[in-house]
Amino acid sequence: MNAEIVRQQFQQGQLDACAIAALYAQGKITPSAFVDACLSAAEQSSSIFITLTPQRARAEAAAATSRWQQGAPLSALDGIPLAWKDLFNLAATRTTAGSATRNNVMLEQQDAALVAQLTQAGMVTIGKTNLSEFAFSGLGINPAFGTPLLDSNHATQHVPGGSSSGSARAVAAGLACFAMGTDTAGSIRIPAAFNGITGYRASRQRYNDLGVFPLAASLDTLGPLCRSVRDARALDEILCGTTHELAAKPRFVADPILLDHADSAVRANGYHCLALLTAAGYAVEFRQISAFHQALQWIATHGWPGAIEAYQLHAALLNSPQAEKMDPFIRSRLLASGQLNPTLLSDFLRQRANWQQALQNELDGAVLITPTVNHTAPLYAPLTADAKAFAATNAATLRLTMPGSLLDMPGVALPSGVADNGLFTSLLFSLPRGEDRRLLRAAQTAADVLAPGNIARAEFSATQP
Repeated sequence: MNAEIVRQQFQQGQLDACAIAALYAQGKITPSAFVDACLSAAEQSSSIFITLTPQRARAEAAAATSRWQQGAPLSALDGIPLAWKDLFNLAATRTTAGSATRNNVMLEQQDAALVAQLTQAGMVTIGKTNLSEFAFSGLGINPAFGTPLLDSNHATQHVPGGSSSGSARAVAAGLACFAMGTDTAGSIRIPAAFNGITGYRASRQRYNDLGVFPLAASLDTLGPLCRSVRDARALDEILCGTTHELAAKPRFVADPILLDHADSAVRANGYHCLALLTAAGYAVEFRQISAFHQALQWIATHGWPGAIEAYQLHAALLNSPQAEKMDPFIRSRLLASGQLNPTLLSDFLRQRANWQQALQNELDGAVLITPTVNHTAPLYAPLTADAKAFAATNAATLRLTMPGSLLDMPGVALPSGVADNGLFTSLLFSLPRGEDRRLLRAAQTAADVLAPGNIARAEFSATQP
């Protein structure tokens, strides 16, 4: 079986990582062949990766190939290639955090904890992906390392979403089956939405963040960008184990105010998906979720608490000659964050638990559905020349993911369709903090309804060239 054809089928959404692992098990393709195809494509890509690790990848793939041939894989995803946002430490590489100010930092001595865990499960590291500088933007623009742009079917260039821009592009372009990202205000969910893939923001501290360059310690969390919910669940089971509790049929609640204020394509595709869920026999209730709106209003009134932590983290750099190397728009935003009322962060931390309880009471077990972003991927060029346009578009892009971060809601962004120009729309499925396993089951249900049978059939669709 031709590995490049399999890679292209993954890129087109006809296969997911679990389907490729099934091909390994059937002996139809080897991890070495598939990883080589991914590396060859990655080497031809532009601005998606900051660092490739081909020597490590080929050694890990060869070991995985031997294990599959012996019928002894280390996990269900043994031999599956993955990439890491360049905030995760990889041994013998430099962690740039997307900033030219870190071009000369020391090489890392060891892998981040999560890298080590997934390496022990047999997964294959192929490199480190691009991002917004210091992960401080929802747009994914990076002047220092280039911007991994999206093209519409109208031949226009659009931002990839951030801050995990390269991670989303790596999966969408079929260069890796998983790309791990971080999410402080929407940095997994937004690029997943713009790229038409699945993004899972785990609850804080579900995954080990030791060895990950921070942005805002009270809000940072981790998660994968991938091709399917099934893939996200398989990864989560490797990291957190499995349970066999009985799963109740999920109920959903959609906030019509949020849907109605979205752009026309986002709104129309969202309502169509909700109609499909209803037709499939799932309860979808339409009502305003006050706790979510209160979080929106609190952010609009007071500001974003993570910005204070980001400023504190980078204050010394901002006041040094090295600051001249920074993206001027990111530098300006960080400096402005230093003007926020310092009580904002302490007020947030004091009230967060009460807000979370209010949300849990209001949802009463239902899964919240909102648009992931109110709009499709914005045009790139206007945002590189105008700081005010950049700031306004960035704020609008982050608006609907910020409340979930404030409340620490695990969230799964799922593609909901395309606009007339071929750009993707997305719905976000969320639950209260800590209900990750139930959320992933519910999102799997939704994915099965919204794309019935596509992935299941794809396990057997790979053909000889």
